[in-house]
Amino acid sequence: MLVSFNHLPDFSRVWVFQSSRELNNNEIKEIESKLDLFITNWTSHGKGLEAGFTTPYKRFIVIGLNENHQTASGCSIDSCVNFIKILEGEYKIDLLDKMNVTYRDKKTINYITLSEFRLLIKNRKISRETIVFNNLVLNKEQFNDQWEVPIDSSWHNRFFK
Repeated sequence: MLVSFNHLPDFSRVWVFQSSRELNNNEIKEIESKLDLFITNWTSHGKGLEAGFTTPYKRFIVIGLNENHQTASGCSIDSCVNFIKILEGEYKIDLLDKMNVTYRDKKTINYITLSEFRLLIKNRKISRETIVFNNLVLNKEQFNDQWEVPIDSSWHNRFFK
């Protein structure tokens, strides 16, 4: 069952998929339409899942699931990953590569490899105050409070040690 992401409870589980490039307005519209259809029909053991999504910055797809309504099974999670893989192919983007970092440089959002990120830190082009996107958040509350944070407040801070 598709619901507004904003109406999902804070404890709702989230998955954050970062795009390797900014999507244009037409792509976002198409992807959101496909997300509507996917989530409307998304099930676990034959029961509908109460879920929603958001597409912040035309760079991310965030899917939230109210597991108090119905928990996700391995098969339902697999179907979500397969759906994301289809989007990757259709739009020629990476959404599942976890070896990349997305950060904000003033108002620009940048997507780089982890090794490039480490090099920028080493060369002092990125500071502890640089805003990163912590895609490891587990629920909507963490997404709202800990997703877009300075490096010092994220797992990324380990690269300064």
